[in-house]
Formats: sequence, structure tokens, C-alpha cells
Amino acid sequence: MGVSGGAIGASGSSGSMVRRILLGSQLRRLREACGVTREAAGYSIRASESKISRMELGRVSFKARDVADLLTLYGVVDESEREPLLGLARESSIAGWWHSYSDVLPGWFQTYVGLEGSASHINTYEVQFVHGLLQTEDYAHAVVTAGHQSHIPEEEVERRVALRVERQKLLLGENAPNFLCILDEAALRRPFGSHAIMDGQLRHLAEVSESPNVTVQVVPFELGGHPAESGAFTLLRFPESDLNDVVYLEQLTSALYLDKKDEVAHYDQVLSRLVKDSLSPSRTRDHLQAIRQRG
Repeated sequence: MGVSGGAIGASGSSGSMVRRILLGSQLRRLREACGVTREAAGYSIRASESKISRMELGRVSFKARDVADLLTLYGVVDESEREPLLGLARESSIAGWWHSYSDVLPGWFQTYVGLEGSASHINTYEVQFVHGLLQTEDYAHAVVTAGHQSHIPEEEVERRVALRVERQKLLLGENAPNFLCILDEAALRRPFGSHAIMDGQLRHLAEVSESPNVTVQVVPFELGGHPAESGAFTLLRFPESDLNDVVYLEQLTSALYLDKKDEVAHYDQVLSRLVKDSLSPSRTRDHLQAIRQRG
């Protein structure tokens, strides 16, 4: 992700991913400003050119010694300039809470969980099922088991569900992000688990949508075609002004992270259209109740 660096205010383990991205971007700008190649930079810290590339993209953790050596190579010798960057290096190595779930969490999704935990705004469109941040435990259990063609141990299922429940604490914190979830009606109609599980999920959606930082809207079947023809996506915004918005696109075995301004702007426009064309939050709650009553 090509983000620009700057001061950072994220705190705790959830901010470590953002710190890595910001520090990597700062190091890239310093290297390019003094005309040092990635190969030369790698040689100075006994690493490969690809390691420098991964560092500058924020995809690996940083050793304070390596950052110190790179800063010296780039001519940053003033302690007042070095210390903030070395501080970022130390803070970026804090392990996120999700690392304890690494046995059931793909590496590409760990990046998303870290970014999600640092975002000030999470805007998402879902088609297949209710977004993970809004799933009940029973519904999450049904989704996890349905998503695997082969049988997986119950212990692993419970671990995946526990991870989903842990992520949901994000919406309850003191600095909880604003969460906009636009659901295609298909996500409400497609059954996962029993009738009771689906009824509980729809009831939970209506209840959580009353939270001041949560907005839930439904794209009804009656709308017909709409601009989100490419499927589900999530747009993340961050409190750090120097960190670009990121669009997350999940695939079966990997994910794409887009942060080019023209690409993000396109998804932002689609979101705006969806908000306008979807049922309002109050009408969405009425719609949820109507689906429950029809059973």
C-alpha cells in the first residue's frame, strides 16, 4: 500500500499495523530523497532488496537496530528527528491481540484485522452474509461450518467464532469507529443454520443498528440493479490525516488492498449511491421485522 507517513495517534496493539505502514512510508521517502537504492539499503542492514521493499510497505515488523542503521545511511543524524521514527519502530512490534488466533487466521486477513482495529470509519457492503462485526455467535458458527466443504474439528470452529466475537468488541470501545454496513437483501434471506438462528440474527441486527456509531441499511430486491455490481467490499478511513483510505476486497485465498486515490474515490462514490438507494436505517429496521414475521 502506497501511503504517506506522518504523526500517528493510534494506541495499543491495534495501532501496530498502522505504525508499520507509516514508518515504512517514511523510510521509503527518506531513501528516495537521498538517492539510495533498495539494494544498497538492504546491504547496509545485512538484508535483501526484497526485505527493504516489504519494510517500506509495512508488511514486516521492524528491528530498532535496522531502523537506526537505515536512518544513519539516509543522513538522519539529529536525535530529535531520529527518536520519533525509532519510537514508531518499537511500537510497531507490539503484537496485536489477534496473533493469539494465528492458528485459524490467515496471514492476509491479519493485515485486515489490524487495519480494522485502527480505523475511525468502517464502511462496508455485503452480499453473501451478515458482516462479521454484526454476527451473533450462533449465526457465526453456522457461517463458519457452511464455508468449509470438508469437515473441520469443532474446536477450530469455536476458535473462528471466538475470533469473530472478539473483533466485535471494537464497536463498543471508548474510541469505537463509525460503522456503516449496507446489506444486500440476499444476505438476510439466505439461511445459515436453523430458523431460530436466522431470527436471532435479524433481531440482533435491528438492536445493534440503534447504537449511535452503527448504521445498518438494506438494499432491497426491489431496487434491481445497482452500482455495486462487483460484489462485497470494505472502505476503511483512519484518524491519521497522512494515512490514505484503504479499500479491502476479500478473495477465496487472499485479499486485495487498494489505496490509490482514484480507485478509492470510485468505491466511495458507489457507497454514496448505495446509501441513497438503500432503505433508510428506520425503514431497514421495519424491513427486518417484516422478514421475521413472514418467517
